[in-house]
Amino acid sequence: MRALIIGAGNAGSNLAVKMCQENHDVVLVDSNREALDRVESRLDVLTIEGHGCNPRVLAEAQLDKVQLLVAVTSSDDVNILACNQAAHAGVAYKVARIANPDYLQTTAGYDLKDAGVDLAVNPREECAKDILNKLKLAGTHEVARLLDGRALAVGVRIHLDSPLLNVCLESFPQPELLEGVRFIAILRAGELIIPRGDTVFQENDDVYLVGRPEEIPVFLDWAFPGRPHVEKVVLAGGGGLGIPLAKELERERIPLELIEMDEDRANFIAGELNRTTVIRGNALSAETLAGCSLGPNVAFVASMGTEENNIISCLLARKYGAGKTIAQVTDPDYVRIINSISNLDQAVSTHLSMINAILHYLRGRQIEAASILHMLPGELLEVCLTGRNSWVGHKVSRLKIPRGAVIATVLRGDSVWAPTGEFILAEGDRLVLFAMPRAVKKLSSIFQK
Repeated sequence: MRALIIGAGNAGSNLAVKMCQENHDVVLVDSNREALDRVESRLDVLTIEGHGCNPRVLAEAQLDKVQLLVAVTSSDDVNILACNQAAHAGVAYKVARIANPDYLQTTAGYDLKDAGVDLAVNPREECAKDILNKLKLAGTHEVARLLDGRALAVGVRIHLDSPLLNVCLESFPQPELLEGVRFIAILRAGELIIPRGDTVFQENDDVYLVGRPEEIPVFLDWAFPGRPHVEKVVLAGGGGLGIPLAKELERERIPLELIEMDEDRANFIAGELNRTTVIRGNALSAETLAGCSLGPNVAFVASMGTEENNIISCLLARKYGAGKTIAQVTDPDYVRIINSISNLDQAVSTHLSMINAILHYLRGRQIEAASILHMLPGELLEVCLTGRNSWVGHKVSRLKIPRGAVIATVLRGDSVWAPTGEFILAEGDRLVLFAMPRAVKKLSSIFQK
């Protein structure tokens, strides 16, 4: 597929990396020559300098030969106009980054689809959902919703007190727990391992499993004794991500305190939210943090102006007793680094959350969704089996699954299954597969036949 990406910032460059890994032809447009040069030094892409909604620039990028346009500049207007021109040029898929939530409201006389936008992605709203998933399953460092929320993928680290330590899968001590969950991957000292029957879990393994939402917490409570449960959230920063995240937390009825230093902004936030305590103060101040009653069941989320302030405030919150800390960062590359630092819990990136949502949309007619795992070099794909698919009617153990891929779970009707080798696939089944980067394109070709 030939893809045209407008915007060579963090989101555009990281999306280009993902698409190049799958051997797509990528054209990258940006008005900043230095940004284009940075990408060009890492990837085999065609770069064009110019404004992404300029008809001349789009003609130079051969817009009429493109199957996908993704506009992720910092300007909503540029992104929408680029999609509009792509629609007139017959481009099949048009995706726009939209920061202003007003643009996302459909009214009687207005709809972004009429402007040519097939998918509008608000990075802050996507990131807020990502953070909420992490808060609801404290003790995990990765959470992804699958099958419309009927299944979850989580990542956790094995410590010395875990009953998983030195356990072999084929002699699992609590086999009933495996009826609703399935291990899909282990990251051990940087090496990715697909678990088999003879796999033995080791200390500091990052293990990834998929299962039903009601059974994941049960498994985690057994496998990770003493894991924290979030009873309150303290959110530092009432800026771009603050209100969307606060509204998500209010919907889940999780008690929330929001720290905002600017008086006018604090008053505005107080009027927008219903069940949130707004504190006017500096989240980098010991006095402010000490007054928030931080404790082992309190999560601290930092979403202020800079990632440096977010990281520092998380370190301070940990010092004052917060049981869990999450820092918002800009660059997706920072997520992996920060998540490996022992005295910080997690980092999230609005850009990575947005890329995740875009890839969710782009997998083709039968590959319905995808999720990027921050720490794991692979993706979770949702696939619907049609009657023409060669996997229908066969046992899982007899399938020619590409190396580096594994079936994690199956949705049949309203039931979610953790498939064994004897499980027979049927037409209409929705599968979740974990795939390493080299296997994603092979799976795409299998399910688009």
